[in-house]
Amino acid sequence: MATTYSQHALTLPLLPRGSHLVTEHITSSLPEIRNIKCGLLHLFLQHTSCALTMNENWDSDVRADMSDSLDRIVVEDKAGKGIYRHDAEGSDDMPAHIKSSMIGSSVSIPISQGRLATGTWQGIWFLEFRNGKQRRKVLATIQGEKMAA
Repeated sequence: MATTYSQHALTLPLLPRGSHLVTEHITSSLPEIRNIKCGLLHLFLQHTSCALTMNENWDSDVRADMSDSLDRIVVEDKAGKGIYRHDAEGSDDMPAHIKSSMIGSSVSIPISQGRLATGTWQGIWFLEFRNGKQRRKVLATIQGEKMAA
């Protein structure tokens, strides 16, 4: 049994504020997943105003509803009423930090027989909480048992 470890820095496509399905981008950027019999893919987002999670991969309404719900839970101080002390980077910045802490900056996904072992309706989501499109980096770590040669 040969165990392998690899790590790759990925750049996500420029995406606007909202919840985005990025499973295909992640898997196409990591072809060595196909060589893992049993293992784990860990994705770590190297930013504090966006998030990664696993959720619905079919109906885009779920992603829109998630973004709308998070905006209702953590409001932006567009009127400048001083809701947040940290506002030097804009009214969307502190709410983005809060949402990022609520959702999280990483996901771990099992790899089985060369494929991500997600459930039928699961996909990898990237949630952008800032108003402008940002260049976002993900550190991907793959570990596991290699397929027999």
